[in-house]
Amino acid sequence: QVQLVESGGGLVQAGGSLRLSCVASGRTFSRFFMGWSRQAPGKEREFVAHISWTGGSRYYADSVKGRFTISRESAKNTVYLQMNNLKPEDTAVYYCAAGPSPGSWNHWGHGTQVTVSA
Repeated sequence: QVQLVESGGGLVQAGGSLRLSCVASGRTFSRFFMGWSRQAPGKEREFVAHISWTGGSRYYADSVKGRFTISRESAKNTVYLQMNNLKPEDTAVYYCAAGPSPGSWNHWGHGTQVTVSA
């Protein structure tokens, strides 16, 4: 059974940092794109970052560009999201995703809450 398990969320003050981790199990994701999306209350889900299986291609939403960094350790089936200079508008549940290509996200985690206080 395929599982994506996120960790690293929490409460942080504006300007602070958090690092999210997502460990995949149940199959090898080394040739899959992996990424992070988020959903705030009352808002649509936003895909904030994804990374190719080689790590050579990375995408960031404009809202996080320059503040968030996505990386992966394929040997550990793990993807990270380093979030710096956090803002209250970054408050959301963050979900890990995996799939064969961007937009074809067929595996999702259960999410981890990130709350940024003003």
